[in-house]
Amino acid sequence: MKFFQKPSQEESGRVPPGQHLAKGFPVLTYGEDPKVSIEAWEFRVWGLAKPTVFKWSDFLALPQHEFTADFHCVTRWSKLDVKWTGVKVTDFMSLLEIDSKAAHIMEHCYGGYTTNIDLQDFVKAENFFAISLFGEPLPIEHGGPMRLVVPHLYAWKSAKWINGLEFLEHEELGFWERNGYHRRGEPWAEERYSN
Repeated sequence: MKFFQKPSQEESGRVPPGQHLAKGFPVLTYGEDPKVSIEAWEFRVWGLAKPTVFKWSDFLALPQHEFTADFHCVTRWSKLDVKWTGVKVTDFMSLLEIDSKAAHIMEHCYGGYTTNIDLQDFVKAENFFAISLFGEPLPIEHGGPMRLVVPHLYAWKSAKWINGLEFLEHEELGFWERNGYHRRGEPWAEERYSN
């Protein structure tokens, strides 16, 4: 059975160059999946922002929304119309006190993974923190209990097991960016690897 297929004529406008459609929802992870209980889970904000720690109940208290978004992996597969439930990044940002000098963010995750993102890319209206996938609690292998989803960038920017945001004045590179991936990762420009 083929795991990937070429997009149909109708779908081709939604699939970035060099991508194939995945029939399932592939899971790619570097290292082991960290297992964190809801009771122990925390989300920290620091750097050029007022230091704050959020618990799981704090996220659940925010408005929950349903999202349908296309998902593009740098390893050349895409999945269309992925259905999630979660919290808008813009709703979460309204809770924070951020220094006007902040222009970049380092996403931090359970397990030690990091990835960088420009503040302007982060605060786009379509970005969200996902807590469910296709109507079920977000599975561990897909980043549960919570991951970030940034649909307009390659999926390594949609950090699994996210547990913190460090606000920075200058760009610092995260794990994959230090290991040859592009600083930004825009699929339509095929920003896969650094030059």
